[in-house]
Amino acid sequence: MRSAHRIDRLVLGLMLGLPLVGLAPATALSKPVPASSKAKAPKATPVSAEHKKALAELYGGFKFGMTKDEVIGVFSKQLDERYEEKLKATTDLAAQDRLRREKKSEVARLEGSYIKFETSKPSPWDVSIVEEEFRHNTNESMLERWENQGGKNQRRFFFFYEGKLWKMFVSLDMSILPEDKKTFATFRQVMEGKYGPGDVEGGKITWRTPEFEVRAIDKLKSYDALALVIEDPRAKKDVVALREAKAPPPKETSSVIKAVIDPKHTDHPDVKQNGNAVDEVIRAQGTSPPKSN
Repeated sequence: MRSAHRIDRLVLGLMLGLPLVGLAPATALSKPVPASSKAKAPKATPVSAEHKKALAELYGGFKFGMTKDEVIGVFSKQLDERYEEKLKATTDLAAQDRLRREKKSEVARLEGSYIKFETSKPSPWDVSIVEEEFRHNTNESMLERWENQGGKNQRRFFFFYEGKLWKMFVSLDMSILPEDKKTFATFRQVMEGKYGPGDVEGGKITWRTPEFEVRAIDKLKSYDALALVIEDPRAKKDVVALREAKAPPPKETSSVIKAVIDPKHTDHPDVKQNGNAVDEVIRAQGTSPPKSN
């Protein structure tokens, strides 16, 4: 009887064009899919060829995989081209000597900025605009230089992993934003106007391509600064894996603090069993416990 009734309902549903949900008993196939299996990796916003070319300008003449000495060599060559024009612009020998000393000093400054993050010893950069871009004890190192030619006022940080360049962090000239519009909304408008739409999350915009990834970072609140980071996604996988493998274990809460806060609520005394414990301690001292009212 029940079977016939179910078939009648099914036929009626088909005739009226009604959905068949609930007309048949639940089966293994109709069980709800767990939320975790429904989750998909976020889709990367496509980057056009034009915007990819604009983003690639952030390489600044350098390439991923370069050694520290190769980066310094490219920088020195760039200075040669820049100072050649200045040297040609004057016939004053003293002025020419001064320009040559300036160039030599710039190269020496870049060389002197090299630092290895190999030990647990604090570095001058542990609290800085690049504090989140490196870790200690993971074969990472860095060079840093000012880029103030052509009216710019920005800094470029070169990050190396196992001696190879894999990331550059450019602290931008703040003049790209009007003083009264230093907000992430304005920053995003400027960045996407130049590089196209990206994936926005919090105070960060990300553009992804097979060859490189670029992050535009809002650091206005912490450092009154804005930055662009270009990195090698293949090397990034290795860096992140090593950082996770070498991450220090979470610090244990001291036994004294545990006794006070009991974070897992598992260290409760047995009230019934220990109800007379205080009285016994008092008696042991040769006095009588106070009488309860």
